Amino acid sequence: MAQNRKYYKTNMTRPRKAPGAKRRRQLEQRKRLIGLGVDEEKVSKMNPREIRDMVKYPAKVTKSLEVAAK
Repeated sequence: MAQNRKYYKTNMTRPRKAPGAKRRRQLEQRKRLIGLGVDEEKVSKMNPREIRDMVKYPAKVTKSLEVAAK
């Protein structure tokens, strides 16, 4: 059976995300959010999805914290 371009051009095994790397990413994102000024207690109660959404837009986070402080 002949092999065509589709098969020799693509990876046969797709690399998977490792659970250790995922935990490391989540910890870094938590630290980033705390560095932006969000209370550590509040961050510990958030789920990973909420943390990711907040880290995406750091300018919005700092602005909302300034408004809340006033």
